Amino acid sequence: MKRQKRPSWDDYFMSICDLVATRSTCLRRNVGAILVKDRRVLSTGYNGAPTGLKHCLDIGCLRERMNIPSGTRHELCRGLHAEQNCLIQAAYHGVSVKGADLYCTNLPCIICTKMLINADIKRIFYKDGYPDELSEIMIKEANIKLIKM
Repeated sequence: MKRQKRPSWDDYFMSICDLVATRSTCLRRNVGAILVKDRRVLSTGYNGAPTGLKHCLDIGCLRERMNIPSGTRHELCRGLHAEQNCLIQAAYHGVSVKGADLYCTNLPCIICTKMLINADIKRIFYKDGYPDELSEIMIKEANIKLIKM
């Protein structure tokens, strides 16, 4: 009986991020994030409108209508970012994320980065970049280990 090679923990968690991203309702970018501590998933999040509100998938993208470039004017969007939803889900269910790792399909923006710093996230694993230089600067200053996969 031939045994299948198991993925590394990092590959395993990143593949979960890819699956979580499929729930995204954003028309521009599908992002998935998970918080992990001691090899256990604490929470997941994807980008989309707040609970109970209409999604861009259904009513169109405000940012596209206004020609807002990617990586700018984050406040002009109906959706929450995957990282924000991940932190909110943990808080909603009373799960401490202190000292956890974030796995995300994208490098967090500066708004999410500031939240992750204050949540005491220790490492950030990501696949794709994001046009936000200040995010990378603050991650380094906060001594969060940044790992591109």
